[in-house]
Amino acid sequence: MPAPGQPADASFPGEFIPSAGEPDCTDRQAWGIPSTLYSYIFKNNADEATYPPDACRPYYHQTAQIDSLQVNQNIIGSGEIDIGGDIVGSGHRLSNKKNFDITHPNKPGWRLRHTCLEGPENAVYFRGRLKDNTIIDLPKYWIGFVDPETITVTLTQIGSSQDLIVEKVEWGTRIVIKSGNASAIDCYYLVHGERLDGEKLIVEYEGQSTYDYPGDNKEYNINT
Repeated sequence: MPAPGQPADASFPGEFIPSAGEPDCTDRQAWGIPSTLYSYIFKNNADEATYPPDACRPYYHQTAQIDSLQVNQNIIGSGEIDIGGDIVGSGHRLSNKKNFDITHPNKPGWRLRHTCLEGPENAVYFRGRLKDNTIIDLPKYWIGFVDPETITVTLTQIGSSQDLIVEKVEWGTRIVIKSGNASAIDCYYLVHGERLDGEKLIVEYEGQSTYDYPGDNKEYNINT
């Protein structure tokens, strides 16, 4: 059966039959019956040096569209991957939770998987231990990076009740702690703050897909 643009006496799609007139070199949409086989892509071009000089120059796929793709080894390239559905690796669906999965660090033959804590803001944290001191110095890179008005502090007392109080947050660069019962301070701290760069996260929005997000999607890595 000839393909569109071939002479009627062509015995198979792609067969070159010299034309009596000017060749029709129009690029056309593919047609036919969808194949569900994971077949290798057919390469039908003759060597360029022996290609008939009066034939249309062959097309190659600069872009392509298929319904399903099976890759047996590697995908190599550069640029972005824009997926409108789920990404599944080794049977694990990656779109619902941000995670890591690694070889277990101390149990041979086991693996370790963690997922990320999620929340309704673009926030960062800083944590540590404060001992015999009243000042938590925040990282210098928080200046201009974290909104000082959003900084919150959680303190966990170590060893005894110390009646710990956040006295003040100074200039978004340090936090002053005091003990209400004059105890020596020994505690763990966890500090959160919302990022200043970019837009505020719009937590709920009307729509059918991520493309309906009313903010700037370019600021986010999205798995629908």
